[in-house]
Amino acid sequence: MKNKNPLISIILRSYNEEKWIGACLDAIMAQNYKNFEIILVDNNSTDLTVSKARQYPVKVVNLKEFKPGYSLNLGIRESKGEYLVCISAHCIPTNEHWLGNLLKAFDTDKVAAVYGRQEPMSFTTDFDKRDLLTIFGLDKKVQWKDSFFHNANSMLRRDLWEKIPFDEEILNIEDRLWAREILKLGYCIVYEPEASVYHWHGVHQNQNAERCKNVVRIIEGLYREDGQLNTLDMKENLKVTALIPVKGEILKVDGVPLLKHTIDYLKKSKRVNSIVVTTDSKEYAELARSLGIETVIERDASLSKEFVDLMTVYQDAIIKMEKLKIVPDIIVPMEITFPLREASLIDDMIKTLVDEGHDSVIPVKAEFGSAWKKEDKHFEMLLDGFVPRKFKDPLWIGIKGLGIATYPGKILKGNIMSGNVKLFEVHNPLSSIELRNKDELALAAQLMKALN
Repeated sequence: MKNKNPLISIILRSYNEEKWIGACLDAIMAQNYKNFEIILVDNNSTDLTVSKARQYPVKVVNLKEFKPGYSLNLGIRESKGEYLVCISAHCIPTNEHWLGNLLKAFDTDKVAAVYGRQEPMSFTTDFDKRDLLTIFGLDKKVQWKDSFFHNANSMLRRDLWEKIPFDEEILNIEDRLWAREILKLGYCIVYEPEASVYHWHGVHQNQNAERCKNVVRIIEGLYREDGQLNTLDMKENLKVTALIPVKGEILKVDGVPLLKHTIDYLKKSKRVNSIVVTTDSKEYAELARSLGIETVIERDASLSKEFVDLMTVYQDAIIKMEKLKIVPDIIVPMEITFPLREASLIDDMIKTLVDEGHDSVIPVKAEFGSAWKKEDKHFEMLLDGFVPRKFKDPLWIGIKGLGIATYPGKILKGNIMSGNVKLFEVHNPLSSIELRNKDELALAAQLMKALN
């Protein structure tokens, strides 16, 4: 490598990566090696991936039809770097030396490309932990015959890519096919474990779950004396926004608006760092601003009709927030009608969402009493209330108004109840008390006085 400070082009491929893109770009921007540009090749993401990426110095290239080799070639053609980094948007460099460690592997003219280590996260499945720990070891390797190469975390020379670009028609293993052709020319591929990223999924799977679990436990013990894997603390610097919908008459408990109770609760949160109120009411808008809320979405009254669900209201708010350049990592929609939430409830749900890698965390309470549902003209029993609790599984009743920890893209798609959903049991009975009418508000006033 003749140039000691070459320009590096980082080609970042994405599709609906709003959960990861912020952490990925934060880690890239924190690198000790600074002479780089970032090209995001996005495959028509329908979440907030691109909006979040635009908050960084990133050039965005839109891809209409995804093929792995074509997407890389497209991004590279828009770049200028002497060296090319290929990284997936859900891969996150583990430290500030990642980029420099990739580059330093080019210590002779015979090195065509280098790929780095991929470490699983704590919530990665056992299948994928096994794959990543087995494939990406701790010893550096120089490959003259072995064409294994992985573009989720790699760097290659531009001059060699110009001779042999990636195959644009195949649907997978474009990296290994490229490496095979490069090796034929007498170059080598280097595996550099010091250039490491976190990667939440593996490169392939096996269906023997029990055997996989046993193998993973053994391999994990080889990597750390305590048998534990490194985890990515994505809670640092996350933008978490609480979204509060209100409409109509201002509800109060003993003269204090429920909106104030909710805002005061959120201001004590350790994880929520911004609050947005969406309303059809000028009175509520004025109240929210008087309580210190800077962002108030004044929605059309048509969205407050009784047949309009809250999901539509949340979608409207997120679209308008995006226009205001408000693009949170995590969003917590919650209603004002639950003023007795347990102090740490929302923070604990956010922590669970991030630590365990879920798409949504939904608060629920256990119901052990008799329960039925109506089928045509008949009732079907779901739960027999006379069976002792210790001998039956409860029904889990969702309490969405308490707050749902999720990602903006899940709301925009209207599918927060699908995917990797965590049911978060609420144990404190006060948390699930909902207030909607004057009698309930009056009783709550008495209860809150007694609690204080």
